[in-house]
Amino acid sequence: MAESALQLLSEIGTLLCRQTRSNKDSILKSLKHAANALSEIEQPSSPEAAKKLEAAKKLEVATKPLRKAIVQGLLQHKDKEVRLLVAICVGEMFRVMAPEPPFEDKYLRDIFKLIVSIFAELADTTSPYFSRRVKILETVARCQCCVIMLDIDCNDLVLEMFNTFFSVVRENHQQSFINHIMSIMTHIINEEASQTLLDVILRNLVKEGKGAPCASYQLAVSIIQNCAEKLEPFICGFLTTCILDRDAVENELKEYYHEIIFQIFQCSPQMLLAVIPNLTHELLTDQVDVRIKAVNLIGKLFALPKQHVAQPYHDLFLEFLKRFSDKSVEVRVSALQCVKAFYMASPGTESHEILTALQDRLLDFDDRVRTQAVIVACDLAQSNLKFVPPKLISQATERLRDKKMCVRKKALYKLMEVYRDYCNKCSEGHMTISDHLEQIPCKILMLCYDKDCKEFRSQNMELVLAEDLFPVLLSVEERTRHWIHLFSLFTPLHVKALNSILSQKRRLQKEMQIYLALREKEKETSSEEMRKRIKASFIKMAAFFPDPSKAEDSFHKLNQMKDNNIFNSLALLLDELKIIDARTIRDKFMKTVGDRHPHFEFLCLLSSKCSHNIFGSEHIQYILEHLSGNRYGNKLLEVSSAKLLLAIISIFPSLLRGSEVQLQMLIEENSQINDKLIEVLAKAAPHISVKLSDIYPILERVCLEGSRIEAKSAVAAIAALGGVSEQFFFSELCKELVDSLHSGRNIPTVLQSLGCVAQYSVSAFEAHDREITSYIYEKIFRADASDNLNSNDDTSGCSSSCELKIYGLKTLVKSFLPHHGTVVRRQINEVLDILSKMLRKGDAFDGIITGKFDKAHLRLAAAKSVLQLSRRWDLHISPEIFRFTILIAKDSFSFVRRLFLDKTHKLLKERAIPTRYACAFALGTSDCLKDLQNDSFKYMAEFIKEYSKEARIRQTSAAQGGTITDYPAYIVVFLIYLLAHDTGYPSEICPEPEIYAQFCSPLFNLLEALVNATVVDREMDLVNDALLLLLSIFRAIKKAEDAVDAQNTSKLHIIADIGFSFVKALNDNDASSSHAPALILLPSSLYQANTGCLSQSPFDDCFIKDVVQMFKSHISLPIITLPKRGRKCQVDNTQLGIMEDNTLNLACREQVNFSATAGTQKNVRQNISVGHRKKQAVCSESVGLRECSSIKHQHGASIKSERVLEKEQLSSCDSVTRLSLAESHVSAQILERNGPSSKGNVSASSKIIAEPSEYSRAKLKDACSLNESNNKSEALIGQQIKLLSPIDRCFYSGMVDGYNSQNNTHKITYDSGEVEVLCLESESWEAISNGSLVEREEVLAEESNTFQLQHRGLKRTIGTSGGITTQQKKVLPSGEHRKLSNRTNLLPVKVKRGQKASINTSASEVINLPEDAVAKRTRRKKV
Repeated sequence: MAESALQLLSEIGTLLCRQTRSNKDSILKSLKHAANALSEIEQPSSPEAAKKLEAAKKLEVATKPLRKAIVQGLLQHKDKEVRLLVAICVGEMFRVMAPEPPFEDKYLRDIFKLIVSIFAELADTTSPYFSRRVKILETVARCQCCVIMLDIDCNDLVLEMFNTFFSVVRENHQQSFINHIMSIMTHIINEEASQTLLDVILRNLVKEGKGAPCASYQLAVSIIQNCAEKLEPFICGFLTTCILDRDAVENELKEYYHEIIFQIFQCSPQMLLAVIPNLTHELLTDQVDVRIKAVNLIGKLFALPKQHVAQPYHDLFLEFLKRFSDKSVEVRVSALQCVKAFYMASPGTESHEILTALQDRLLDFDDRVRTQAVIVACDLAQSNLKFVPPKLISQATERLRDKKMCVRKKALYKLMEVYRDYCNKCSEGHMTISDHLEQIPCKILMLCYDKDCKEFRSQNMELVLAEDLFPVLLSVEERTRHWIHLFSLFTPLHVKALNSILSQKRRLQKEMQIYLALREKEKETSSEEMRKRIKASFIKMAAFFPDPSKAEDSFHKLNQMKDNNIFNSLALLLDELKIIDARTIRDKFMKTVGDRHPHFEFLCLLSSKCSHNIFGSEHIQYILEHLSGNRYGNKLLEVSSAKLLLAIISIFPSLLRGSEVQLQMLIEENSQINDKLIEVLAKAAPHISVKLSDIYPILERVCLEGSRIEAKSAVAAIAALGGVSEQFFFSELCKELVDSLHSGRNIPTVLQSLGCVAQYSVSAFEAHDREITSYIYEKIFRADASDNLNSNDDTSGCSSSCELKIYGLKTLVKSFLPHHGTVVRRQINEVLDILSKMLRKGDAFDGIITGKFDKAHLRLAAAKSVLQLSRRWDLHISPEIFRFTILIAKDSFSFVRRLFLDKTHKLLKERAIPTRYACAFALGTSDCLKDLQNDSFKYMAEFIKEYSKEARIRQTSAAQGGTITDYPAYIVVFLIYLLAHDTGYPSEICPEPEIYAQFCSPLFNLLEALVNATVVDREMDLVNDALLLLLSIFRAIKKAEDAVDAQNTSKLHIIADIGFSFVKALNDNDASSSHAPALILLPSSLYQANTGCLSQSPFDDCFIKDVVQMFKSHISLPIITLPKRGRKCQVDNTQLGIMEDNTLNLACREQVNFSATAGTQKNVRQNISVGHRKKQAVCSESVGLRECSSIKHQHGASIKSERVLEKEQLSSCDSVTRLSLAESHVSAQILERNGPSSKGNVSASSKIIAEPSEYSRAKLKDACSLNESNNKSEALIGQQIKLLSPIDRCFYSGMVDGYNSQNNTHKITYDSGEVEVLCLESESWEAISNGSLVEREEVLAEESNTFQLQHRGLKRTIGTSGGITTQQKKVLPSGEHRKLSNRTNLLPVKVKRGQKASINTSASEVINLPEDAVAKRTRRKKV
């Protein structure tokens, strides 16, 4: 130890003690000398204790004056430099005098306070005193003197020092500096850890997320890592309490405990082994915000790289998975937000489970969750396109069809990001083209069918394909590669959507060219007509913009601009075919316009639509180059290339300009895609430079030797390229084709070529007409299965001879359907005769051996041919051919029905055939196959909707000249004719309402659809128009007769009556018939004017209403709406078999619920008089094509006797005389007693037919009889009665509790407690008395069995076995008597009234008979 240093130190101390008013400089000078002297002194280190003790005493004596000076005044000095030097000296004294403190305990607090204050200035690294302060820090850290603060209870100073260290530490501090701080803090914590010190550390641990300096965070992490053992109990206790009982924690850090867990887990995960499992408690809590925070925390923990947290905490992971299906939307969204990081950090089993949970959320019931799932799935796909499961991308793509608009929009945006990223990776060679990613554009195209969102209409989807789908810098060649692959995945719906987009673009471009030409003309000659044409052009072009009204206004403003540069640039864009050059022109144009232009946005959109920015001529060149070089080696891609080429050229044929040579070379190669290439040539022919003479040999060879598809395209190409010389080429071609036909080479193709030639050149075909037609008739139509022409072809479904017949038929039909309206001079009758025979017999000539499948194909071909011919020859098609054509919809072969209905729907949608052929849909609604039935209803609804609106437009527009026949309701005229002429028409001798209801179901289905508001988008005007038109049509038919077979007139009237009653029942809106059309034109080929007194409907109105009610109750309604014990009957009544020979026994009709009538179904109970011909007639005036359909009904007709009635002559058809009530009863009794023979006589001798209404009947009732009836009805109150159920033919007992005289109804309370109000006059009932029940049930059972046996055509003998005792009170309504009488009047033994009928039959003859009742009412308790 240096003696001089000790001496100097003592002197300085003594000097400082003496100077009571020393100046700063002297103090500083003295302290500096003292600090230097102390630095030279070392701690006593002698190995001998005595010497060491002696040295310590010397040191204590030497420093005593200095220490005294420090505690007596220098500690309180205000100067920073003085305080700094004092602190240095203090630190040095702690060093040299360790382990004993240099000061007494009472001074240590102030000493450490001085030191901590010096530490607070360590943040200023630029200070000249920074090094000295660091020296103090280093000294304190080395001697560990701060631990003394714990001994003297200076915990507040320790806490202040910790806060000071965290506040002064900086990222630019040297590591040694950080180590000194860590050393001090670590020693204190290891000596005495506390919650307060931990709070300071944790507070700095979570500051990072708040933007605090990172150095304090790193310091906190280091301390936690170094003092993990000491801090773990405090940390675990605090965090566990926060998790389990957060409200009990008073520490402010409880708000950040999730972040604390995450930060500690990153730096020292072993500290939280006891804490992490407790997070399961938060996942299960009822508090949504706690579950959300827990999910976010656990998600971040699982996402830590290289940690694989999910494996050691598997139970926590399983509970975390359940949060994906949490009842809270916010929790599910939070769980989804953790997926990407988790999947990227934890490959393995857990990641697959997370993906499964993500896929499930794509189908979540909440749109916010689905939206987040789409975002996460797309982000995940972008992060690693190669390894993301294709199923995930596929399911995310399906969200483009989501029911919520916001989900669809977000899915579109995110999926396009994925697809652009995928395209870039493909162009860079990092990926190859894959089907599942190419499905993204496929699904995007399907958005065009979304009618709910205007953003997805074709106008906007054009911009998606042009600007958003592909990366901006992606080359045209790369785009073409993707388009080719896309077409290999396209369905017809995709192609249709793309064609819609491209067609709209092309129409806008054409209209823009027209406008620019009009604008130039307007400069020369301005006129009102020119302005109108320009305005009309604006309206057309505006329709192709997202907001048509705004676009139209912008067009008008654009037209007023004088800057010709804008219009010149637009003209250049329209003419430029190369996509790259068009992009350059557009960019230059928009730069010239400038974004400050008032119409900048509109011009930007307009220029995009005017330019070829989806497909350009470069696409065509690349496609042809790929085909020529055969780069694919993949036939599928080769075909898709040809399809893409055809799709582009069909809309933009001029894009082929400049590539003609390449196309011609490809056609010469005779590849498998020649049909498409030749069609491309035909489409583009008017727009390219190709001489027909150069390519004709190739096309001729195709017409002779190619396929039928190729031949069709080749003929079209010759017609397109021929110009004025096409007749010469067609004449030469026709000669070659006829020669080839006679030689028997490639007959199907030759027939196709001949048919197509006939359509383009009538003269060329007619020059060889006799040769061609005779060959078809003799060599093809007369061939049978045993001829050499036949060789079975399993792939086509019919024999080759049948195929040739179909091809020959098509050739004949095409020859009568030339293009461009050319007149055909040949007669069509012979072809129509052939079609008639094919429709009826399945072949063109008698005696031909043909299989049943071939006949089916021929019938279908004939029906399709009639449809095609109806375009121009409908007036020549006879009613018989029309009827057999429509009856193909009920063919015995389902594929025939399917193809015919589809073809009819297609042609009607194209407006290519007359509307009357829509009758086929009505027949199809009763098909036994559910899918065919549903499609028929769909086709019928589409037909009604589209044609109704068009008819209304034509009707209101004088220029269109619309007529009533334009309305879909008019096809009822033809459907009634078809039904009346059907061979399966029900018998009129023993009619049953259910049979008529089943037979008329096509009519009912059509009528229901016509008056269903939902079909026509709830436009009630259209519904009312249909109602009024239908009523007028039925009246008109009632006043007409059958023009083909007068014997069928009564059937027409019956069906018209049924239809009229049905429409009246459907008339919920009570449309007034006074507004019905005054003139109904009936087709003269089917209907003609009355030639005399025509028999009206042979059935009374009660039977008609029963038929209607039968359909509404038991055919239209679903089974579940029927009474419980009536459902079996309903099923039984509908299980019928298909009838061949094209009859209308409507087979296996499924239950259909029509919403338009479901709400109006009522439990109708009325007197039913079935099957009785009336002794009345009406002399109808003639009804022709111009007839008045309105009929005046006279409800107040006078009562006349039979003698007067027979002599009375009617002056007009509008005056109807009605039978008296007495005469009605008489005629009914005569019919019941005389049976069928007397019925026929009455009918034959009838002169007048009338329909007595319920109103007239009520007026004719005698007042006395009414009073008497009311008295009897009231007397029944309190009477116990039994009522017969029509369901199971059993009685159910109840009490008559009341009577309403106004509507003649009784209130019945059944023994089961249920109540029913009904009219007893229309029910079968009897009062309960001893001995009456058994006998009554036997009678009814016998009557029921009689009905069942007769209904099935079984012969039974009914005998009489005594009468019914007069003591029994039996009440059967007149309708019930008549029903039972009609059911038995075919039997050889007559049953008189008042006698009991019995059936003599053995048990074996009546077993397994199904129930045959129709459900009208249920009885709750069986007696």
